[in-house]
Amino acid sequence: MRVFLISDSFTELPGLPAQLPETGHLWITSGRREFEVNQADLQNQLQAWTGSMLIDLHVSDLLNHQLPSHFDYTSVYDLLVFRRLAAGAGSSALFLDEDRGTARSALEALRTIDTSPVGFAVFDRCLLTVHPADCQIRDFFVERLRQMQVASASGVSRLPPNPADLMLRIVNHMVDSYLDLRRLLTRQLGTLQQELFGKRPQPINWRALLESRNTLHQLEDICEDQRSAIQEWMDALAEWPAAADPAAKTEQELLRVRSRDVLEHIERVLTHVRRLESSVESAVQMHFSDMGQRTNEIMRTLTVLTAIFLPLNLITGIFGMNFESMPLLKDSHGFWISIVLMASVVVGLVSVFWRRRYIGHDR
Repeated sequence: MRVFLISDSFTELPGLPAQLPETGHLWITSGRREFEVNQADLQNQLQAWTGSMLIDLHVSDLLNHQLPSHFDYTSVYDLLVFRRLAAGAGSSALFLDEDRGTARSALEALRTIDTSPVGFAVFDRCLLTVHPADCQIRDFFVERLRQMQVASASGVSRLPPNPADLMLRIVNHMVDSYLDLRRLLTRQLGTLQQELFGKRPQPINWRALLESRNTLHQLEDICEDQRSAIQEWMDALAEWPAAADPAAKTEQELLRVRSRDVLEHIERVLTHVRRLESSVESAVQMHFSDMGQRTNEIMRTLTVLTAIFLPLNLITGIFGMNFESMPLLKDSHGFWISIVLMASVVVGLVSVFWRRRYIGHDR
């Protein structure tokens, strides 16, 4: 668990303070296991700071690592659970492994997507974030806020003015982190399509392909939950009483702008996930169409060969009859005449089939 004070500067505190500072707001970030172990002390501090503790239902939501994205609120704080979309461990190695170039690498990349939830409890002057143990969002934002502090030393402060603003910035970063994952999925699914339409296609693991389609369905559901959670947050934000202070009014307007920006980013992610899902479906359908076309070409070739050699079989069958008197049977030129006749039949049939484009490349 780490505690930060955000005011005109960004400072990390050694622990939970006895009282809220006179200016600025606190950012308390904790791993899920740490929050479970230290929740009694944290609840007592929240009671002392805000006059209210997290209710048991919301504590369960913060500790649940399978909960979908959703939003809830009380008269004292707002609760947002937001599932992230990020490349899991090993996805980068799959992305860099160009030698494999197999559909399996694409399917493994889909299965390694990290969708762990991150919980936010937004008080007036305190933000509590509960995240997985391996979450890198905290370290990224700690470094980013430090850079903002350095940049703000010579100009207007860019630090978050309130906990809600910090929460929206973190959520926006979680949504934008899908960009790296998008490049990975696009490239790997492109490899999958090339394998499906290769000249010598390798055996396709259809079970794994079905799993990838189910994974894309799951990503679509996660994005829709994200959109619903942010939309509910925006609806709750619209019900906030209008601030009389111009500075507070500006902060509320900035929150609305950031909320709309987060929602627009989620919409773009959702659109891309649906496009990937449609691409997989189209690739499978086109693969079966291509296989059907190849089968038709093989059957066309076999049919043409059968039609060419059938008259030859008829001619040889006639001359193979056991009759004593047959035309050309005892003629010294009978063999050559029959050969010329069969060759003429072959040439005639081939030219007819060529004109009708039953054979040839230009069909």
